[in-house]
Amino acid sequence: QVQLVESGGGLVQAGGSLRLSCAASGRTFYAMGWFRQAPGKERELVADITWSAGMTYYADSVKGRFTISRDNAKNTVYLQMNSLKPEDTAVYYCAAAVSNSYNNWGQGTQVTVSS
Repeated sequence: QVQLVESGGGLVQAGGSLRLSCAASGRTFYAMGWFRQAPGKERELVADITWSAGMTYYADSVKGRFTISRDNAKNTVYLQMNSLKPEDTAVYYCAAAVSNSYNNWGQGTQVTVSS
């Protein structure tokens, strides 16, 4: 059974930093990523990384501020978030893809950035 366990959310002032972690168990994946959903908005892909090659993708809104990385030995993916803005406030979800679609999800962790 696949489990994705997230940690690291919280409240931070604008300009601050947070690091999210997502530990996966049950199997390895083709890719893992972080999505976010703000109130009244659709869930959006923030960043993802392929497990073997380490190829990354970032949404334009976070380029230069967020960094996604993985630890293969720990089967864990991280999202380092710097220079946080109030518009980054959302529930962040870890997701994992077996092939080319994300169909495994974590429970979500709240990130709140105060102005």
